[in-house]
Amino acid sequence: MSRRLENKHALVTGGGRGIGAAIVERLAREGANVALTYVSNPNQASGAVKAAQAHVVKTVAIQADSGSADAVVGAVERTVRELGGIDILVSNAGIAAMAPLDDYRLEDLDRMPAVNVRAAFIAAQAAARHMATGWRIITIGSCNAERMPFAGGAVYAMCKAALVGLVKGLARDLGPRGITVNNIQPGPIDTDMNPAEGDFADSLRTLMALPRYGAAEEIAAMVAYLAGPEAGFVTGASLTIDGGFTA
Repeated sequence: MSRRLENKHALVTGGGRGIGAAIVERLAREGANVALTYVSNPNQASGAVKAAQAHVVKTVAIQADSGSADAVVGAVERTVRELGGIDILVSNAGIAAMAPLDDYRLEDLDRMPAVNVRAAFIAAQAAARHMATGWRIITIGSCNAERMPFAGGAVYAMCKAALVGLVKGLARDLGPRGITVNNIQPGPIDTDMNPAEGDFADSLRTLMALPRYGAAEEIAAMVAYLAGPEAGFVTGASLTIDGGFTA
């Protein structure tokens, strides 16, 4: 594989596990130095760092709760300081609190947008101050922005739909500087938070055109495309990779 991102510097929020860890490893394989954030599991973060370092790049793990604006800005600043810059931002950190309308807690209604939407805006604002012409901001949304097929997911769907609008607006703000801003909308992906085995997974597969869960590496490949030189004319887009969940 060519190292198309050689000597570039990336920050992946929520990069210690699942989709985030796969993104960290793929960007490193493409030659980028990578910083990742995690909240509470340093062992998982260490595993993601080691996987990236196997590709002979500089990698750093940063403990940062995306619900804290100061922590998000601090992670961007530390990335710039320790890696020497920031060319690629991947806002992947997210949480999912689902419950029926009558039981939904107000504290979750506050925290979900803070982590899933506000943090993406704050990270983009902080990173753009350091970005040169031509580099990349990518958010990880969800196909649930377009289809929520079960009860209890209203706030999650709202947050992921908000990212669609956010990237359109940011693309206009940053387009004159040649910085692209895009959103990836995964469908059901096999991770420890959403395993491909079990009754819930079986029910989701019945809604898909391709009756299987996706792999985190498939999402990482889409990120690598958007981060690379071939995607220089793609901005303000939400690209869905969901096995036909929304077909």
